[in-house]
Formats: sequence, C-alpha cells, structure tokens
Amino acid sequence: MPKMTITKQLTKARIGHYRQVLEDKAAELRNTMLTPASANIVARREEPVDMADLSTQSHEEWLFLNRNSIDMSLLRQIKDALRRIDDNTYGSCHACETPISTKRLEAVPWANYCVTCQEKHGSWNN
Repeated sequence: MPKMTITKQLTKARIGHYRQVLEDKAAELRNTMLTPASANIVARREEPVDMADLSTQSHEEWLFLNRNSIDMSLLRQIKDALRRIDDNTYGSCHACETPISTKRLEAVPWANYCVTCQEKHGSWNN
C-alpha cells in the first residue's frame, strides 16, 4: 500500500487547524511547566519540621516530577506531529499507513496510529 500524504487526505485548512492546535498545546504545556508555583516545589529546600511535613513535601515533589515527565513526553509527541506536518505525512497511521480519522485527530492531534492499530499497539497516549 503506498504511503499517503497529507495533501491527499486532509485539506490545507485542516492541516493549518491541526498545526495551530498542536502549537497552542505545546505553549500551554511550556507555560504550565514554568509557573512559579511549580518552581517553588523544586526550589524549596527547607527542612521539614516533622514526619508529616516530610511526607507532604515528598509527595508534592513526586507529583511535580511525575507531571513534568508526562508533559515532556507530550511535548515530544507534539514536536513529532509538527514534523510530520512539515514532512507531509501527518494523519497517516504509522502501522498500516491508512488515514487517521479526523475524529481521532480532533481528540488527539498528535496521534501516530489509527484507532484499530492503537488498540493493537497498546498505550492510548498517542
């Protein structure tokens, strides 16, 4: 099956729409990661007064690091989707090379797989 390009499956207007959605989401993630509240969790170096304080502080740091890791992963997926737009391969499933439905792209604009292949692949984050 020949690899389809975005020009055959999506209009330029739709591609522009997806590019804007991806760029907006990337900016939102970057801003969230740079908020002063987030920085305070990492910058705080005071010694906890008791074990409850230590537990709370450790949990907050774990949440921050976990959230940051998820955000970085999503930023990579968005960057890859923007590269696929530039390469004219956006909207094609990585596994079967069929077009990814517009309904799926609206829900997950950084999607690599069509729904069928995603179910086979596993993780629903891309």
